[in-house]
Amino acid sequence: MADITVRPMTSHDAGRVLAIYQAGLDAGNASFETTAPTWTAFDAAKLPDHRLVAVDADDIVLGWVAVAPTSSRPVYAGVVEHSVYVDPAAQGRGVARLLLDLLIASTEAAGIWTIQSGVFPENTASLTLHQRAGFRIIGTRERVGRHHGRWRDVVLLERRSPLI
Repeated sequence: MADITVRPMTSHDAGRVLAIYQAGLDAGNASFETTAPTWTAFDAAKLPDHRLVAVDADDIVLGWVAVAPTSSRPVYAGVVEHSVYVDPAAQGRGVARLLLDLLIASTEAAGIWTIQSGVFPENTASLTLHQRAGFRIIGTRERVGRHHGRWRDVVLLERRSPLI
């Protein structure tokens, strides 16, 4: 991990961020989405203060994490949904955990009290990662959407800040 650093995501990272996103989508257990959005759509959907990238010594993006608001209603201003993706070649090196830990610190510093995520039950690595980072399983939304022609369940996870 000494050769990995985390910094804020910038528009200069767009190509790598979207390529890593697409690789996760192509693997089939990351999202109902099948195609990564344009950078303009991605940028508009994610909160600017909580977008991080993990980079190697050559500043090559290895993974990213970002959050989106769950609602425009003021009462939910402290609740976000996050995504974390790691380049397949960098998986198993602790990149996702590092990103998630720093995202938690960033959101708590901003007064965000809940981070949510939905994970396919087949994505056991992501479920384990989240539980180790303090997320708890809220429940399973059964057959909530179709993905590649079949109904998929989604496990709902949340992390409530003990500080806020």
